[in-house]
Amino acid sequence: MSSPPPSPSPASMLDLAPVVPVVVVSDAADAVPLARALVAGGLPAIEVTLRTPGALDAIRAIAGEVPGAVVGAGTVLTPEQVGACVGAGARFLVSPGWTDALLTAMRGSGVPFLPGVSTTSEVVALLERGVREMKFFPAQAAGGTAYLRSLAGPLPQARFCPTGGIGPANAPEYLSLPNVGCVGGSWMVPADAVAAGDWARIEELARGAARLGGLGDAGGDAGRLGDAGADAGADAGRLGDAGRLRGAGGTCR
Repeated sequence: MSSPPPSPSPASMLDLAPVVPVVVVSDAADAVPLARALVAGGLPAIEVTLRTPGALDAIRAIAGEVPGAVVGAGTVLTPEQVGACVGAGARFLVSPGWTDALLTAMRGSGVPFLPGVSTTSEVVALLERGVREMKFFPAQAAGGTAYLRSLAGPLPQARFCPTGGIGPANAPEYLSLPNVGCVGGSWMVPADAVAAGDWARIEELARGAARLGGLGDAGGDAGRLGDAGADAGADAGRLGDAGRLRGAGGTCR
């Protein structure tokens, strides 16, 4: 019996879950059980960083075998990587920074994207180009919640996914800001748990992270987080459809 098809890419990564796990996959064989644990814990959006040789294989495996997951690629640095990631099944793209060439490639990819910023000028430059949703990186080193709070007044149209130095202790403060939609972090995927294949521990850590946004036991709420017909279940209206996504390309990421 074939698996149900994956849900289409979301129109906005910032509203899918309060926390986006930032995952470094050293062994592609770990990708599927790791993703299943995260989705079961209530974190369907999974950013696989391009920091290991097996990253594209990991994205491909998650996209093909974990329909409840919305898998994306992080640390995207070149236009060539954009095409390779989307070809592997990535449904969103994240970069630590941006250039005009990279931004053009991400816009043309057909999937949501979050270009990275760390200064007011970079935010203004992206707003000028019609991009309103961004990654704030490295969040703690670049000024943390105080910096983002200062941006909310003059630049209320910009929304952020802060990443870098964020954990369960300070994530709630970030999530309380009006211009923050979600945060990125890796505390729910500790290296020792991945190495030991302790997927139950990762699921529990993911469930705790999902609660930071007031979602409660998101792993058990199929209507809010999963893909309809997938293990975690997903609300198709929340994830958006392919046509709506194409129309929204470049507005989030």
